[in-house]
Amino acid sequence: MVIYLIDVSGFIFRAFYALPQLTRLDGTQVGAVYGFCKMLRKLRKMIIEKQHQTGEVSVLWAGVFDVSRHNFRHEMSPDYKACRRDTPKELIPQFTLIRKACKLFGCAVKEVQNFEADDVIASYATKAKGRGINVVIVSSDKDLMQLYDNGIEIFDPVSSKWITSEDILSKFGVDARRIIDVQSLAGDATDGISGVPGIGVKTAAILIKQFGSLDALLANVHMISPKNKRELIAKNIENIHICRKLVTLVRDINVEIDVNELKFDKEITSIQKDLIFNFYRENGFQTDIFC
Repeated sequence: MVIYLIDVSGFIFRAFYALPQLTRLDGTQVGAVYGFCKMLRKLRKMIIEKQHQTGEVSVLWAGVFDVSRHNFRHEMSPDYKACRRDTPKELIPQFTLIRKACKLFGCAVKEVQNFEADDVIASYATKAKGRGINVVIVSSDKDLMQLYDNGIEIFDPVSSKWITSEDILSKFGVDARRIIDVQSLAGDATDGISGVPGIGVKTAAILIKQFGSLDALLANVHMISPKNKRELIAKNIENIHICRKLVTLVRDINVEIDVNELKFDKEITSIQKDLIFNFYRENGFQTDIFC
């Protein structure tokens, strides 16, 4: 059995900014909706092809959303994602339409109050792996790479690429198990996570590989060289602990893997086809390419 966990929220923002603006007759922008539907169709095709190749008959899938842009991390740090722009007003109506598109294609919608989509994905992935279910995370978000493991793969729907351990090593300088350690030191400017000033990903990776882990490094700060790095880290230990909490995905949200609810059906029923056809027509999409 395999479960595909789609990072819908992450894809929506990328589609909104990357794709041309499309507007339906009533003036509502639907470019992100179109981009999502196109991605979902391609994903369905890929899943079906893999079913034929592997003989895997039991497939589950879910589209995972953020409930809101405010969550428990903002309570830990007022700077968390403070640099992010407000959600464009043209994008807000598209979230509802994308939720509807998920359901029309038979893809369950999942979200949990006060947690990010990444946390929900992490919790589903952890629970699925514990039950012996293989996991495919469908996302372009580097923050989900910390979940990469035996039985947990990542597929980037933007580049149509399967993420490899070499990709992760190239990006972070360490394997997936130590991504949190590196990000705790280097921070993440795009998310407003400061890390240690003057310590970037490359330096953080060198230090983590030298000491083996962040805990080992913090227990042996006196051994860090050169002196300027030692002093920087010594002065920022409290902040490092906060950063580690911010970058660590929550893996124990109480989520349920309901096989019937999450079941992937490779055949689209005639009723579904009619509903999808009407949805495409209402939004001004080509109605001959939805299957």
